[in-house]
Amino acid sequence: MSVPSSASEAFAPLAGVSVLSLALNLPGPAALMRCRAMGATCTKLEPPSGDPMGHYNRAAYAALHEGVRIEVADLKTEAGQQHLHRLLDATDVLLTSFRPSALSKLGLDWDRLHARHPKLSQVAIVGAPGDRAEEPGHDLTYLAESGLVTGTELPPTLYADMGGALLANEAVLKAVLHKASSPASGICLEVALNTAADWLALPRTWGLTTPSGAVGGAHAGYRVYPCADGRVAVAALEPHFAARLCDAAGATSKDMASAETHEAIACWIATRTRAELDVMARERDVPLLTLAG
Repeated sequence: MSVPSSASEAFAPLAGVSVLSLALNLPGPAALMRCRAMGATCTKLEPPSGDPMGHYNRAAYAALHEGVRIEVADLKTEAGQQHLHRLLDATDVLLTSFRPSALSKLGLDWDRLHARHPKLSQVAIVGAPGDRAEEPGHDLTYLAESGLVTGTELPPTLYADMGGALLANEAVLKAVLHKASSPASGICLEVALNTAADWLALPRTWGLTTPSGAVGGAHAGYRVYPCADGRVAVAALEPHFAARLCDAAGATSKDMASAETHEAIACWIATRTRAELDVMARERDVPLLTLAG
């Protein structure tokens, strides 16, 4: 008998739960990926044209759908609708990412869906909640709305999409808990991507990551500095870490907000190689990571 390498691998909270997804692109498949990792039996029904992700990034598509059964149906046809509803008869949670008007055109608005499949729950991923669910948008616009686009550079990853996927996965868990207490009636839960962006933006809203915030650049021990042959991400935030960094740099002041301390640490790091900084970090127990280029 094989032994799991960790307790988390032995814990499958969605074991025995059937999830059917109609959601394309990134947030829905990423949520389905998480459900699969939690033990759910996952099926995805794609249109004949496939998921756009499968065309513009096949490797990402393959990773997102590992262990997921893919079926094809045109939901605009009677045959496609019959195929879908046969699957829904054996489904616990339906995952969608259409606008409400598109779901309604397919006969999949919650009232009709619930009437036909009363035990089924739905997790509906939308761009914005409530009356704004019909608005067009993408990850970039949701991040911009939440104050997470601060210049003209694109964010390094798709935060709203991936954050929304986690919220959708959480909603699946909520639906399963609901079923445990109300097995005869499913529930419809809406997950908005701009809500995910707002959640991720909370540290900035609180001032933590603004330029005057401790983890936004004001603290000399929490910054990215250029070094002799690359860069170094320094995270010496707590006083004992900051003191060790100052000692290594020969900084006479340990006021981590002062210009003097910033300059002393920056000048010292600029003359050190990544290898030298790695040695310092190990010897003095300072949290940092050296980066090439």
